Amino acid sequence: MDFRDDVDLDASQVEDRGSGFPGGGLAIGGGVVGIVAVIVALLLGVNPAGLLDGTGSDSAAPRQGSDLSARCRKGSDADQSEKCRVVGVVNSVQRYWRDALPEHTRQSYAPARTVLFSGGVSTGCGRASSAVGPFYCPADHRVYLDLGFFQELEETFDAKGGPFAQAYVVAHEYGHHVQNLLGTMNRVGRDRAGAESASVRLELQADCYAGVWAKNAVTTGFYDGPFTDDDIREALDAASAVGDDRIQERVQGRVDPEGWTHGSSRQRVHWFTTGYTTGSPARCDTFSGGI
Repeated sequence: MDFRDDVDLDASQVEDRGSGFPGGGLAIGGGVVGIVAVIVALLLGVNPAGLLDGTGSDSAAPRQGSDLSARCRKGSDADQSEKCRVVGVVNSVQRYWRDALPEHTRQSYAPARTVLFSGGVSTGCGRASSAVGPFYCPADHRVYLDLGFFQELEETFDAKGGPFAQAYVVAHEYGHHVQNLLGTMNRVGRDRAGAESASVRLELQADCYAGVWAKNAVTTGFYDGPFTDDDIREALDAASAVGDDRIQERVQGRVDPEGWTHGSSRQRVHWFTTGYTTGSPARCDTFSGGI
């Protein structure tokens, strides 16, 4: 997964807020079980407003972070820095959807910023701690990401990690942004848990959208060439690691499909693979038929 050395990066698409409010601002319980319980509900996505401690408005001013524009100028910077790599992935994902969304739908693409933070962050959906994992807030059209999550992915969920595992997470969150633009997120309603729930279908579609981007990423001009088999294995491993069944087995020693919110490991791998092999958003209809 190598970026073109000479490609220009647009760091304005990523905001680095640095450390957030003291103590994280969200009481979630302690230890790995507490973290996993929240991640089961929020990992890689759905509107977190119901679990955040705000009222849906971001009244707190962002803390001063670093200016990524001085550090993340070229693709060569993305190959050397984790934050710049996020910039490069975000640039590529948004370039793809900018062109693909009008082509496949009547909807134009509106850019969304990614916010990097540590500890806690104030959002349009309320305040959140790092323990909620990466998430998309539809109220302010932003993706929120604590880079420490990637270490958590490896240490707690036994994922192999790697640059493309990180790219998969980012691309999944932007899949939720696309769903928000298309109105798909409104289909969840109260159907938020269960093996066939709308919540699971929403998450699996975002996995599929991530695969679609991966298939078309080279056409965005940010990468040297198509992703390798090793790159794709990193994404599939990450998708499998955060399947509801795998998390439940680790946390409670048994699998309960009625509590699923994101889909099983097999389903997540299947739908990412569907997106990657077809390269078409039209093949990501997880709301029709079985999943």
